[in-house]
Amino acid sequence: MAGAKDKTRFLREGLFAKYVVSLVGLVVFVLAVNGAMETWISYRATKTTLTDAMEEKAQATAKRIEQAISELERQISWVTRASQDTIEKRRADYASLLNQVSAVNQLSQLDGEGRVVQRVSRVSISGGSSNDLSRDMRFTDAVAHGVVYAPAYFSDEKPLMSISVAHSGFKSGVTMAEIDLDFLSDFLSDAQVGKSAFAYVVDPHGKVLATSSKGPDIGKDLSKLPQVAAVNAPDREPISSGTDFNGHSVLTAASEVPKLGWAVIFEQPTAQALTPIRDQLVRVGLLIGMGLMVAMLAGAFLARRMVIPINALRDGANRLGEGDFSHRIDVKTSDELEQLANQFNNMAGQLQETYSGLETKVEERTRDLAQSINELKVLEEVGRAVASSLDLDAVLPTIAARALEITHADAVLIYGYDADQHRFNLVEANGIDKSADGAHVTIDEGANILSDAAESGEPIALADLDHAAEQPLRDVAVNAGFHSVLVVPLVDQQGTLGSLVMLRRASGEFAAGLTGLMRTFAHQAVLAMRNARLFTEVDHKGRELAAAHETVQQQAAKLQEQTEQLRNWNRSLEERVEKQLGEIERIKRLERFLAPQVAQLIASSDGHDALLDSHRREVTVVFCDLRGFTAFTEATEPEEAMNVLREYHAALGELIFRYEGTLDRYAGDGVMILFNAPIQFADHTKRAVKMAVEMRDTIGALTEKWKNRGHSLGFGLGIALGYATLGQIGFEQRLEYAAIGSVTNLASRLCDEAKAHQIVVSRRVYGIVEPWVEARPLDDLQLKGFNHPVLAMEILGWREEVDNVVDAASARRRM
Repeated sequence: MAGAKDKTRFLREGLFAKYVVSLVGLVVFVLAVNGAMETWISYRATKTTLTDAMEEKAQATAKRIEQAISELERQISWVTRASQDTIEKRRADYASLLNQVSAVNQLSQLDGEGRVVQRVSRVSISGGSSNDLSRDMRFTDAVAHGVVYAPAYFSDEKPLMSISVAHSGFKSGVTMAEIDLDFLSDFLSDAQVGKSAFAYVVDPHGKVLATSSKGPDIGKDLSKLPQVAAVNAPDREPISSGTDFNGHSVLTAASEVPKLGWAVIFEQPTAQALTPIRDQLVRVGLLIGMGLMVAMLAGAFLARRMVIPINALRDGANRLGEGDFSHRIDVKTSDELEQLANQFNNMAGQLQETYSGLETKVEERTRDLAQSINELKVLEEVGRAVASSLDLDAVLPTIAARALEITHADAVLIYGYDADQHRFNLVEANGIDKSADGAHVTIDEGANILSDAAESGEPIALADLDHAAEQPLRDVAVNAGFHSVLVVPLVDQQGTLGSLVMLRRASGEFAAGLTGLMRTFAHQAVLAMRNARLFTEVDHKGRELAAAHETVQQQAAKLQEQTEQLRNWNRSLEERVEKQLGEIERIKRLERFLAPQVAQLIASSDGHDALLDSHRREVTVVFCDLRGFTAFTEATEPEEAMNVLREYHAALGELIFRYEGTLDRYAGDGVMILFNAPIQFADHTKRAVKMAVEMRDTIGALTEKWKNRGHSLGFGLGIALGYATLGQIGFEQRLEYAAIGSVTNLASRLCDEAKAHQIVVSRRVYGIVEPWVEARPLDDLQLKGFNHPVLAMEILGWREEVDNVVDAASARRRM
């Protein structure tokens, strides 16, 4: 009854219950963690895939809308041709554009004063009227910038916008086009948003301009939605989730139409998008349930199989504790329990053997103790010999004799290491004739047992020399009848001093205690050898010190002589520094009147101005000025005009010096810059165009600042490439470096033709920088002073990616 009760308690509270609970808990934990991780990963992947796909569609649709608006701008620009000099011709062009472009509802022509000349729509044509739009933003911004996009508005719930394009020429007027934005919905339908997803376009105020079939109504205000508010926020950081116009949670992605400030938004209901995640959670729950059942069954089965061998181990341990060492535990489970039972059996056998051979072991330990006492005596004798003398010839024989006595070896050799010659020399021998010639007397450092022991710092034993690798010591030992060897290195923190070698005629392993004892002998030998070397070195150093004292006295006299030379060199150096400071001051004075490159050349030529003599060279000329500056100076106080010029010149000057251009002259708001003169650059045209693009962006920011102060100013640039005559002009008291030639006139005329914030270059300039820029062609220009039309291009932007690739390729070619 007691055994059955113990077994029941073991099943309920012992290893059985713990094993089952642990296995079940582990399986459930692993499955739950794995399911949670897979669900989370699937959720992230599904959400990322959907948002990425919608973002790609939004970007593609935004790009199509921007291209469509740009195409409308281009088509409207066509009817602003300067050749249509009569109202009838302009009206014919307007009618043709209305027939060709369905998105254009109405076209209005405004004269240079902002009054409506004529208005042409699909249903009517009207002549001049008293409408004065001179203060209308669509007119003023078009005159200032060339093209302006008016904000979208609604008429009878239809989205509309205006595009105004300025005519070429001074006060030539503006064409204002009214655009029907219904065509935007076609782009959203073409994007194939899917069965449940929808898309829409909103303006900066959050009103819907276009929508897909399931999207919100056109004209609806969605500015309160979080995704719309995020898109229209100043920091513009779109979010990937939000709520739709019905208040439901959605996944969303947006893309901006930069020209117009509109946003294209794609959305999909979150509940439909995450349906696969719910299905996966159900599968994980079923898997955990099945795993729980399997783990319980497996745990119960395995725990039950452990009960019998554990009971056998417990009974066997009790009998061993009672002193029955003949009992053996029989467990056949082929696992750790069987190994434990075998260990119990081995322990019982060892205990039996211990009791039976205890007296024999006591005798053996007594002999070992006597041997240890003898070894200590020998070590004491060796220590006294080492401490009493610095003569190696007296100490080493004692060490060799006592090592031979205590180890019962047949021969002992002591080698010293010569660091200069990289070899081991035999300095003492006992059991072998020291004076006999042989390969063992001198052993070179290399592939031998002495070098190996010295390198590792550990003893090396060879139990059978007959089967060892060939080397000098091995061959001599075998020929002399020795068959085993133990080599103990003589080393300390300062390096290798030699080796202690023991030879035995019998083959076999060396005892571990013997190896440790020989380590102690090696330490004594090292101490003796190091003391002797130290004594020799001290004596040698004393003699060297006397010689060094005499050398120091000689060096002191020489140092006095060198000190006097150093004083003379310092005086010469001060004179050179004073001369260099004068040269720097000269350059600074020149830079106040001349361009820095010209000043540097004059200063480096030691006063010779041959570099400024007239010569001919190909140059790139950049000419720029402010649009509307004359009217600005007439209507503004002189102090304010000077402030504007200071800001303008400061911004230009920083860029000119950065790109190493030569500032030819200032003429009020007009500035002329030369490249490739007087400093020559292989990429002077590329530098000029890249500088012009950065100038346009920099001055563009300034014009916005001036606009806030009530000044309407624009900025234009012209760039030309050609040969010019270069040199100094002026009179004796004031000379300037200048360029003369048609290329400077061409750059000036191209600058005159440039509109606000426009860069106009000759076709030759464009041909050189074409790989790095985005540009568009202009109509042939009739320039003053030129008999033939001039081909010109407008630089729109600089492509940094191409610039980096081309620069890298050029660097590889130079390498």
